[in-house]
Amino acid sequence: MYSHGSESLIKQAREIQDSELQKFYSRLVKLLQGKELGYETVDSLQRLHLILSANKYIRTLPPELQKRLQSLLSSPAEPFQVLSSAVLRETLPPAAHSGNYSQENIVQLNSHAVALLLSQAGSRADVSSLCTQLLRGLESRQSEGPTNSLSHTLPILNTILTHNPGCLTEDHVTLLSKKLVDWLRYASILQGGGASSGGFFTGPRSRQPVPIAELDGTVSGDFFTVLCVGQSFTEDQWMNVFSFSALRHWLLTYHSVSNGNADTDDRSEVDGSVVSMVSVTSSCGRLLPPKERLREKSFQYCQRLIEQSDRKAHKKSDADLQKACLVEAVCILDCVCEEDASLVFRAFPCIKALFGRLSSDLSFARVLLPIAQFYLNHGEMAAVDCGSVWALVFGRFPSELFSDPFLAHELLRFLRLNLESLQLRVPQYTHSFPNLLKFLAWDSPAVVDDFVDLLPSLVTAGTAVELLHTLLDLPCLSATLVLQVRSTCLPISEQSGRGLLSLDAFRSPSFRGLFLFLLRGQAGSGDTIDRLSTLHELLVETADWPRVVQCAQIVPVLLHIFFNTVITVADEKLLAHLILVMLERSSLLLNIPKYNKEIHRVFSSHLLRLCKLHPSLVMDQSHELLEFSGATANVYSKEEIYTHVVWVLGEYLSVSCDSRCSVTLITSCFEALEAVLFEITSSVPPPGADCPAPRVVTTLMSALAKLASRSHDLIPRVSLFLSKLRTVTRDGSVAWCSDEEDLVAIVTRGEELWSLLKAPGVAQSVLTPPAHVTTPQWHRDTNVALPLRLRTLTNLTHSH
Repeated sequence: MYSHGSESLIKQAREIQDSELQKFYSRLVKLLQGKELGYETVDSLQRLHLILSANKYIRTLPPELQKRLQSLLSSPAEPFQVLSSAVLRETLPPAAHSGNYSQENIVQLNSHAVALLLSQAGSRADVSSLCTQLLRGLESRQSEGPTNSLSHTLPILNTILTHNPGCLTEDHVTLLSKKLVDWLRYASILQGGGASSGGFFTGPRSRQPVPIAELDGTVSGDFFTVLCVGQSFTEDQWMNVFSFSALRHWLLTYHSVSNGNADTDDRSEVDGSVVSMVSVTSSCGRLLPPKERLREKSFQYCQRLIEQSDRKAHKKSDADLQKACLVEAVCILDCVCEEDASLVFRAFPCIKALFGRLSSDLSFARVLLPIAQFYLNHGEMAAVDCGSVWALVFGRFPSELFSDPFLAHELLRFLRLNLESLQLRVPQYTHSFPNLLKFLAWDSPAVVDDFVDLLPSLVTAGTAVELLHTLLDLPCLSATLVLQVRSTCLPISEQSGRGLLSLDAFRSPSFRGLFLFLLRGQAGSGDTIDRLSTLHELLVETADWPRVVQCAQIVPVLLHIFFNTVITVADEKLLAHLILVMLERSSLLLNIPKYNKEIHRVFSSHLLRLCKLHPSLVMDQSHELLEFSGATANVYSKEEIYTHVVWVLGEYLSVSCDSRCSVTLITSCFEALEAVLFEITSSVPPPGADCPAPRVVTTLMSALAKLASRSHDLIPRVSLFLSKLRTVTRDGSVAWCSDEEDLVAIVTRGEELWSLLKAPGVAQSVLTPPAHVTTPQWHRDTNVALPLRLRTLTNLTHSH
């Protein structure tokens, strides 16, 4: 965790003697008494913080040092504010610490000083008292305090509201809501200071106030907003900016405050500022309560911002500011409409016009997401058609902007926050997974957590089969996206370097259909590609590309989530189809190191689980399972899944699991497995292949023994093979098993099965025991003696 040097410093800090520490305190006090605080002071404060934080005991500083550190909280240099606040947090809170900040200087607190006060507050009442002092400071006029006296107040209150909203009372909410109205709507429309018109007699007396301007340079004809520009700003204009920054958080969380004085809304208006009194009347001629006034003025402010965003900004930074303010404005409109549904019908024309203006320009994609949120929340109430919005969000965004990490984060966050609403109200959502998965294929590590949460919502009875194919082809999609980007960046004929065959194939009309299927935007055009093996051959050189490798690593995780979800939504017919897909796709995977084995491992575990939940699936897919298990090549190339297929055949191909099972089917299965077992134990492995795994051999023997125990005519054939196996292995090693211990284990298993089959009745009960034996509930059966014994032992233990 720590470097050797860091551990040494921490050890020294913990072992410092008290006498040495007192000397250090005295030296630090002398440094803090100096007129100029330099590097030595900073270094000493850092050492003091290390000493205090490295010790598990809280120390009390000398009063003089405590006083000096408190005075540093208001230092003009921020490093001293940070260090003094950090040191004081590690000490015992001084008595009546909050009393050191009177009403005269409470508005001068910076964020570091308030963080200290909040950390040392003993109760909610202390924090509430601090809020009261801060809010009283807001009521002072500009001439009563320093120029920037209010600059830290709103961030401080915002911090308090975030961590402890319960400490604010209804009176606090009323007062702050009124102040926000004044700052948002009635800030000065003249620039701060003065502006000179030039000339020989230019001087302070000749400077006249100049009105604020819009971003396009024209003089503003409306109230001040964050998108207004000027040479300098007045304090109330700065508070306008701060208020807009804190407004959405305030609207979202001020409902969490204490409701001890719920009737103050209406009568507090009488005590409002002069500006507030003149500002608002309702259409009925009555004064609106502060919360409603704040909603109304927030609504007007955001509408003005949307109007200002249509102006052509001269600077790129101003254009970026316009986009950021648009995002915030639409989010605030969404908040006020959530609180007051009557505002929806006033807001929708503005939002609809904004969407129409921006929807053709994908550079505004991050602005369009809050608009989509607005449509999702209020489109049903306003009875508007949202189809064009979802076509953009689920269509063009992932298709054309999959490489934008910021959009990926915000779009996936939008989906996670609105998952239930999207599933209920947006049918395009579940069919858009081919597009949404492009974010995952492009940058798997960054978005895998999002898709772990989103994937279950995309699994339905109608999408399950195609989604499974798409997940398995995710590395192919990753490679195709890379090729798409390279195709637009690189010339068709490269002047230098080795050409990419896959890139040539991507550009070739002959294979264009394969890649277009991978790049499709919606589900429903087909489950998979007919020429999948051809596609894998074209993409063989992409198997070691970093994006493709990263993508392949997360596919097994997603497959586990897929199968865990699909068993809750699929019927047996669909599950039988999925088993067929697993068998088919086990040999149709992009050849990436370790990828095939991981996929086979996932298939194996879930094949076992599906058959255990629905044993009749083995009967439904018996033809395909027998065909798969009868192919000897699968023993060497698909050991994991082959072993489990053989096991489920031996375990569930029985009349007790499905009445449709016949002796003929059992015999045909026996003969197929017998042929494979005889072939792999009587010949050397194919060139380039390893010896068959001992688990495969023993599973085949066990499956044959189980099938023979259900059809006694087959027992002699199994017994003959097992006896021959024992005879062959007596002479030493064999060609199909290179490890002596494995061979001994195989022979031992064969002898056990051979001994069992001598008594067919016993063999069937041992190899395929009935359910009441494998899952006993004797402790619940009143007809056996075990419940009586348990009750007796319970009474004996409880009697003490």
